[in-house]
Amino acid sequence: MNEQRILEELLTLLEANGVAIRSEPLGGSGGGLCSIKGRRTFFVDTQAASTDLAALCAEALPKVIDIENVYIRPEVRQFIENHNNQIIL
Repeated sequence: MNEQRILEELLTLLEANGVAIRSEPLGGSGGGLCSIKGRRTFFVDTQAASTDLAALCAEALPKVIDIENVYIRPEVRQFIENHNNQIIL
């Protein structure tokens, strides 16, 4: 599964769990998760690489849901775990 497809899966999971997705040109920084008027919103920087966006999604998803109790495709789960393990180290 390529990173664009993983990004799509991660965005779908965020949206399915109540996170609004907004696509905006933000200069290539990547965007990320924030709260606006009490509602969680994930900004997708339309100028950022899908690799960077997928990493931001992987970081945001565990803040939104308990990923251990939700079905996530194995390739996507592995991406999340690999990315979040790199952050801890």
